[in-house]
Amino acid sequence: MTDPSSITPRDKAEILAQALPYIRKFHGKTMVIKYGGNAMTDPALQQDFAEDVVLLKLVGMNPVVVHGGGPQIEAALKRLGKQGHFVQGMRVTDAETMEVVEWVLAGEVQQDIVGLINQAGGKAVGLTGRDGGMIRARKLKMLDHKDASVEHDVGQVGDIVAIDPSVVKALQDDAFIPVVSPIGFGEDNESYNINADVVASRLASVLQAEKLVMLTNIPGVLDKQGQLITELTPAQIDALIADGTISGGMLPKLAGAIDAAKAGVNAVHVVDGRVPHSMLLEILTDQAYGTMIRSE
Repeated sequence: MTDPSSITPRDKAEILAQALPYIRKFHGKTMVIKYGGNAMTDPALQQDFAEDVVLLKLVGMNPVVVHGGGPQIEAALKRLGKQGHFVQGMRVTDAETMEVVEWVLAGEVQQDIVGLINQAGGKAVGLTGRDGGMIRARKLKMLDHKDASVEHDVGQVGDIVAIDPSVVKALQDDAFIPVVSPIGFGEDNESYNINADVVASRLASVLQAEKLVMLTNIPGVLDKQGQLITELTPAQIDALIADGTISGGMLPKLAGAIDAAKAGVNAVHVVDGRVPHSMLLEILTDQAYGTMIRSE
């Protein structure tokens, strides 16, 4: 990472001048940020992320953070001597596992993020889907990939029924930065563990966000030669999925991105969270630090 003291005053002025049109364009707009991967576990990148979120707020944008926590949940289960089970890549979440998921996500992980943002000069507030009745969910129906007549029981894994963003909007209006844990509640008050990419995408759609930024552990969407594709439309993504260029773990992430773009989010950015300040560079400069998916 470049040492800020080595940047000349002229270079600093150029950087600020380049950012100004973007600051003006996005002033007052909502930015939903999915926070996960290396950016969430490396201490230096954690600090960079918190500073970026606070800066976006200070220049007049409205960041909303949705976080994951898979590695932290896995570590907590191991400490309890509990072995995780997966079906088609989805964690089977029994009642005991759900308890661990709640205290890791809504306790440990969420409060770490709130603390980092507050330390960087922001005013963060932690929420789960229960707060303000924000995320209503039902049990996810998981059909077998090979035989659609077979349904797998993955426990308390949730599918979003509806999102009520009133509590997020109220916090934004009061200059707070909402930090959302991806936990929903059912009609019998049961808790559900929901994929954080899905929560971020649906929340961005409901809030009619200007941008959805997804911090990942890869540079963005790559072509068959391994080169970064800097800009895509939902139709182009469909073609890349059909010819096998996009597959594996990128599929569910992009499914949410496509849904958000089709629902009115102007741009979705899949950004490399391993690059210091990559989110800020993607939003406030001409340089592409990831893949931007535009609504058609």
